[in-house]
This record gives sequence, structure tokens and C-alpha cells, in this order.
Amino acid sequence: MNPKGCFQVFLLVFLLHLLGCQADRNKKPEYTLRFGHLANREHGWHKASLKFAEEVKKRSEGRIEVIVYPNEQLGKEMDVLTGLLVGSADIMITGESLQSWSLPKSILCATPFAIRDSDHLKKVAGGPLGEEIEQHILDVAGFRPIAWFERGARNLTANRPIRHPDDLQGMILRVPAVSLFVDTWSALGAKPTPMAFSEVFTALQQSTIHGQENPFALIKDAGLYEVQKYCMLTEHVKSWAYVVMSNKKYEMLPPDLQEVIDVSAGIMQEYEHELFLVQEKKDYQFLLDQGMEFIEVDKNAFREAATKAVMQAFNEEQIDLLRRIQEVP
Repeated sequence: MNPKGCFQVFLLVFLLHLLGCQADRNKKPEYTLRFGHLANREHGWHKASLKFAEEVKKRSEGRIEVIVYPNEQLGKEMDVLTGLLVGSADIMITGESLQSWSLPKSILCATPFAIRDSDHLKKVAGGPLGEEIEQHILDVAGFRPIAWFERGARNLTANRPIRHPDDLQGMILRVPAVSLFVDTWSALGAKPTPMAFSEVFTALQQSTIHGQENPFALIKDAGLYEVQKYCMLTEHVKSWAYVVMSNKKYEMLPPDLQEVIDVSAGIMQEYEHELFLVQEKKDYQFLLDQGMEFIEVDKNAFREAATKAVMQAFNEEQIDLLRRIQEVP
């Protein structure tokens, strides 16, 4: 073939390649999944969610698109959970709020003083007991857990130092809309007030509430250090959160795309854990640098009062599961 002919063949192949790439870009996904959570764009949850979206798109060859909505853009947590059932949302990150769906076992992922440390948490959440809780969530509510994220320990913040439960008297404290949290903090002497996380900063700024409790990451990301002086190292809840998907939407997918979701969720879980380990230390130092004072508390006093409240609030099934969790070495 002469040079001119070679050039024409090369040009034809190149044009076909361009047309193919354009067709790929114009090809619409077969499925679009809306993934909502309450954290901001800098939080590890958001970065892990984007990783999931990337893996799903790649592994499905563009057949599934996941759109991530941070900062409660799809609504407050309880609204998004409802959205999973009615079809206005498909995936979200949640935890103890699952209790509101008559899921008695789900509250064990955020029970005060149930989990000792990170190693204990991994054995529980990633072991047979975790599988039991996940199956319970799926069977009762129709939410399919596809991954779990370790959460930093929840710590109390306020504008006065709190060292003992006796110091909580009269304190209006924001808690999630979880009955166990309300019961526990009431037993400790505070006045717990359920409130959406997006409303907390303004409520603290206006002194509608006096304090709140959350992991370092959410204290930092929400700027709560601007309106709270002290962080009490209560570490009252060491927990994990679930990434849950509408089981109805999951079962609409063909088996090969279900596998894409499962594999991508596993990658997301590992990625989030790596981010968490690094970020937890950074968040502590950041809050310290911003002027927050960290207060050591009488943890035994908090544990004793909290455990009493938990045992009074739990039914026999929950008490049995709590006992089995605590027996995990």
C-alpha cells in the first residue's frame, strides 16, 4: 500500500475511534442511583461515596451512574430513609436512626459503652453478629446494608467543663432522633433534645441548646468548635454506620450489576477505613489547634449511669445481643 493509502486507512481508524468515544460519552446509563449523606465534602464519608460511584461506573461500563449528595441535600436523615422506601433516594449512610423503623437489633451499632475499641468493633460489625444485625435490617425494613464504616467515638461538647454526670443537670443537649439516646442522657441528668444535625450549629450559636455529642470529624466539619469551648472525652459510644441501599432498587438490577454494587461497596468500605484511621488523628489535632480544651471525665460514673439506662430501655432480645457483643474477645 502506498503512503497515501496508509494515511487514509489511519485517518479512517482514527475517525471511527473518535466516533466510538463520542458514542460512549453520549450513552445514557441504564440505572441512576441517588446516594445521600449528612457529612460535608471534606469528610471521609463523602470521599468514600465518590470512590463507590467511580468503581460502580467503571465496573458496570457506564450502565450505572451513582450521584452523591452530601450535606443533607436529599433531606434530613429520617427523610432520606423514607425516601429509600418510596423511591426518592436509593443509597444513604445511617446508623442508630434505623431504630425508628422498629429495628431493635440495629440500635446495638450505637449502644453506649457496648464496644470497647476498634478491634472489638471490627470483630462485631465484620463478624457473625454484624451479619445477624444486617439480615435483621434487610428482613424487617427493606434496607440492604452494603457496607459499614467505623465511626469515631462520640464525645460531649459544651461551653463549660463536664467531668461527672452530676455536672449535666439542666443542660439542654442535642441528640439524634433516637429514643435510646434520649433515655440515656435523661438518666445522666441532661435535658436531651432531638434535632437534625444541620440545625445544630445555629442552635448552639443562639443558645437554644447548650451542647451536643458527636465524633471529632463531625465536630470539625460542622465548625462546632466556633461555638463550643470544651470537648469532654466521654467516648460514650464507639459505633459503626451502615451504607444501606433500597432492597427494592437492588433487586431491580440484573445479577451482574448486583455483583458490581457488592464489589464496589467492599472497595468503598476498605477505602473509608484507611481514610478514617488517618483523619481521626488529624481531626483531634485540628480541634486542639482551634482552641478547644479536652476534658478527662469520670468515665466509670458515665458508664454506670448509662448502662443502667440501657438495661431499662432494652427488651430481652436486645439484652441478649448486647451480652453476646460484650462477650466477643
